Amino acid sequence: MNLEVIVPIIALIGVLALVLPGFIQTNYNLKILVKNLSVWIIVIAIILIFIYFIL
Repeated sequence: MNLEVIVPIIALIGVLALVLPGFIQTNYNLKILVKNLSVWIIVIAIILIFIYFIL
């Protein structure tokens, strides 16, 4: 992996670290939390697949 791939991944992890505390606080119900986390995981996976295969 070269620097063009590593930098967006680090930025994505940084955004996740900034959003995660508020995300967990607003999702107090476990069912809602799992649903929202699964949506976020799918979105992140799609972005990473796009970065890996397209760029």
